Order: sequence, then structure tokens, then C-alpha cells
Amino acid sequence: MKRKRQLGDLQLAIMRVLWKRGEAPAIEVHRALLEERGLAVTTIKTMLRKLEEYGCVEHRTNGRQFIYRPAIEEADVRQGMVAEFVRRLFSGDSAALVNHLVRSGEIDAGDLEELGEIISRKRKEGTK
Repeated sequence: MKRKRQLGDLQLAIMRVLWKRGEAPAIEVHRALLEERGLAVTTIKTMLRKLEEYGCVEHRTNGRQFIYRPAIEEADVRQGMVAEFVRRLFSGDSAALVNHLVRSGEIDAGDLEELGEIISRKRKEGTK
């Protein structure tokens, strides 16, 4: 299993483009983020090189162009980042996070119903 990574906002945006597309050259990543970020293509290329150094992306060459692809799974990144978030903001208490989301109104009735179904399934799996 790959090591879980904590990614910054731009790194995560770049990874989301790669996870969605499977692979892409820097110019396509730049185009996908241009309206949202307004960054130069050189900035995207620099971040892709850094992500490769961190072990988050890999590349292959197509002529003189590097084609980047994810080297880590989105689920692993999410798990690591959520675990760090819960540790830092809620002292590792995931129930406190859920409680906060429910009390603050961040979770609507439909979400609560879906969570109830997930909890029921997990309970049933635990009794088998």
C-alpha cells in the first residue's frame, strides 16, 4: 500500500485532474485549472515535478512531452487527510466531527438517512 500523503490545496487540485483523466500532460492540467486558479503553466509544471518527487505522480514521455499519471489513490489521500483533520481539530475523535456536522446543519435530512443506512450495514457486517 502506498504511503498516505497530506496535500496542499494546489497539489490536491492537480491530483484531482489526474485522477479524473487517468493521465495528462502539464498543459492539459493547466487548462483544466486555468479558470479556477489563473496560474502559469510553469507553476503547474513545477508542482507536477514536486508531486513526482513526493511519489504522488509518475510520468512517461511522448516525444518531448511528459505525460503524468497518479501514483497514489484518491481514497488513500482522502483517508490520510481526513485522519489528520480529525486528529488536529477533534483530538482524534471522529464521533465529535460527525456530531459537529449534524449540530451545525452541515448534514441535511437526506445525508442523515444515508448515514443511517451506512451505519446499519456496518453493524450487520460486524455481526457476521
